[in-house]
Amino acid sequence: MFNMILDFLLPAECMLCESPLSGGQRYICASCRAGLPRTGYHLRAENPMTLRVPPTVPYERIAGFLFYTHESPAALLIHDFKYRGISSLARTMGRMMGEELAASEFMEGVDWIMPVPLHWSKLMRRGYNQSLELARGVSAATGIAVSPDLKAIRPHATQTSKSTEERRRNTLGIFRLAHPERYAGCKILIIDDVCTTGSTILSAAEAVYEGVKALGLTPPRISMLTLATTS
Repeated sequence: MFNMILDFLLPAECMLCESPLSGGQRYICASCRAGLPRTGYHLRAENPMTLRVPPTVPYERIAGFLFYTHESPAALLIHDFKYRGISSLARTMGRMMGEELAASEFMEGVDWIMPVPLHWSKLMRRGYNQSLELARGVSAATGIAVSPDLKAIRPHATQTSKSTEERRRNTLGIFRLAHPERYAGCKILIIDDVCTTGSTILSAAEAVYEGVKALGLTPPRISMLTLATTS
């Protein structure tokens, strides 16, 4: 209900260029959507993110959809859906990402989408998990189900201003996979909003992989996707 009211109150203009939106457009006009800086990483089995994110557990592929800098359009949109309460913008961006990646090898054979979860304390403050909204958008575009079973079992401090090593220590052991037996041998796509060092999404991948492996079952095949990535 809140999102419906918010959508009604927001002017029907592009959030980036403020031009009027035509029928069927939400939040971003066609011109600004086309101009968003795609990385093309999903088309490359090896890309700068594969060099940045170490294979502490085996993973098949990793990609960020858009380039992220503090002044980039992606940063403005992410700020709006994380801190201005516009959760449906995250879902819109997820759907756009899913539509563009749907026919690629990156999405081939994916059984489950798993959003990186928020701890309940942060979820209470924000009101929603932006990564879940992104995942729901990708699901709407691809038909792949979203799993609710990856949990944040403890809070962690903000990653801002932390070094790579500090970010890694900050996110160790913060996730747990419920019902790991469901995911034996599955292909799982883990989704988050931004990749800087990759420490958060990598910790999520570790929880999924090790959670299944600990039962003596065939570990899942894991790929990782973020809406944006620093260059």
